[in-house]
Amino acid sequence: MQKLINLLALASFGVSAAIVGGGTYLYLNKDTLIEEAREKATTEITKTITEALPGLVKGAMPEMPSLPKTTGPALPF
Repeated sequence: MQKLINLLALASFGVSAAIVGGGTYLYLNKDTLIEEAREKATTEITKTITEALPGLVKGAMPEMPSLPKTTGPALPF
């Protein structure tokens, strides 16, 4: 029974050490992780907008009438 309790205590210590170690790693590297996530999000958003933009511009622009073949004389002052 004592061996089982010792094993559980050792497992509990291992879990606690892993949580403290992981928290320390995240705290020390938070700026780098945030900046990487921001760069990835910016890249994806830019790519999505760039892909959607030609379709949006085409739909928003009215059709241009055909250009005239000849023009009139210059207007006098």
